[in-house]
Amino acid sequence: MKSIQIGANAFSWDEAGQGDVLLLLSGWCQDHRLFKTLAPELAKTHRVIRLDWRGHGEHREHDGDFVTADQASDVIAFLDRLEIGRVVPVSTSHGGWANIETTDRLGPSRIPRSVVIDWIQTTPNEDFFRAIEELQERSAWEKGRDDLFAYWIGDTENRDIVDHVSKEMAGYSFEMWARSGREIAKAYRKWGNPMQRMAAMKEYRPITHIYSQPFEPEYTQAQLDFAAQNAWYRPNKLPGRTHFPTLEQPKAVADAIRAFLKDA
Repeated sequence: MKSIQIGANAFSWDEAGQGDVLLLLSGWCQDHRLFKTLAPELAKTHRVIRLDWRGHGEHREHDGDFVTADQASDVIAFLDRLEIGRVVPVSTSHGGWANIETTDRLGPSRIPRSVVIDWIQTTPNEDFFRAIEELQERSAWEKGRDDLFAYWIGDTENRDIVDHVSKEMAGYSFEMWARSGREIAKAYRKWGNPMQRMAAMKEYRPITHIYSQPFEPEYTQAQLDFAAQNAWYRPNKLPGRTHFPTLEQPKAVADAIRAFLKDA
């Protein structure tokens, strides 16, 4: 991985391929390793950049607390430093909040489309908030984290997914997990859900949600209903069984992204 200094913080990043730029952004307590099989697929047709969030990846030290808006500012500063004009962000899980904040700030001329992957699109119930509150309690955070892990991976035997959860995500500190819980809860309390956040953008542009979980038909139907009222929103359900389609079925995700980018 390369390093770049933005303000007081160092960030790890890399790139591969040529063509239009795709910027891969993980969720909280994840990093570039989430895209180790997806990035080579996408690099067959695009210039693919993997950027780790502040305090993530190979640079875990950072200058104090930060929020979702800071993550968006970091992305914009990174794009400016590399003199990248047009880009399509591809985010996973709750990295979507910073993705859409970035997309909203930069406008369609610079971000003509955006991709979000496996990000809970509907308004969660109070059980969800209680679960992420556990992440913010020093005496309970590991149990809360492990409960999430168990749901996310299901019964998969995919070694990439098991290692991503048990070794890579588990390597992040209580402080980062607590920050993730706080920021995710704040976002849902403020916006209700990601679809409502996207609907509040200053200028609309095509956005696709590629996902496997949750499996309930009501979840898919809620997105179809939203899409019927908002033609720019395009849900895409994949047949995977885990929260990690980038590792479970990278070619299917890459094909879905390429089809979305070609679709006028």
